[in-house]
Amino acid sequence: MSDLMVKVEHVSMQFSLSSEKVDSLKEYIIKSIKRQVKKETFYALNDVSFEVERGESVGLIGLNGSGKSTMLKIIAGVMKPTKGSVTVYGTMAPLIELGAGFDFDLTARENVFLNGAILGHSRKEMESFYEDIVEFSELGPFMNSQVKNFSSGMISRLAFAIATIGQPDILIVDEVLSVGDFRFQEKCERRIKNMLDNGTTLLFVSHSIEQVKSLCSKVVWLERGNMRAFGDSAIYCEEYNHM
Repeated sequence: MSDLMVKVEHVSMQFSLSSEKVDSLKEYIIKSIKRQVKKETFYALNDVSFEVERGESVGLIGLNGSGKSTMLKIIAGVMKPTKGSVTVYGTMAPLIELGAGFDFDLTARENVFLNGAILGHSRKEMESFYEDIVEFSELGPFMNSQVKNFSSGMISRLAFAIATIGQPDILIVDEVLSVGDFRFQEKCERRIKNMLDNGTTLLFVSHSIEQVKSLCSKVVWLERGNMRAFGDSAIYCEEYNHM
């Protein structure tokens, strides 16, 4: 059990959707009171189970709407599953919505310490990492500027640099390597590979199957919320490409 990092057991995630068009909040409230709002339920995930061991790199693949991001959010603790359970062993760095923890009225420097605190790092730790964050993000001249004036690419650079400091036990990455220019994407990929070489466990979602093949040794293949396969990345990525 000492090598087990993530245990997903019979996880299902159910959502409810209104099945009729409602034009305003007022209309929705009135129809709700009168019990005229019909709701349909669907499963974003249905009885999914798998385990990830220390140092493994696991990609989640599947078409849009297959449940990949929902699964990562449940593992990261952002969502609670309708059924089943997820057990995580060790420290975790989730890169799910880059910049979600930023205060856009604060400067980039101030956000480094704010985001660091959200991730569980002390101010002293963040001070020791600060120069590395500035260097990696390539935002030196802009660190005293308000983040609200940043482009989405600049925000992503800063958020990625903060989230990947140190050596977390588990790194969760959801589509964040699709932002910014190609050179910076390669830089991010090199940092992730370096973390893997040093024992970090990776859970990874990307639209790029080539990125998944490059970074991941195993894949969880989801199809309409169900697990179609779990195993060797090279085999299942190839099969996925020929669907």
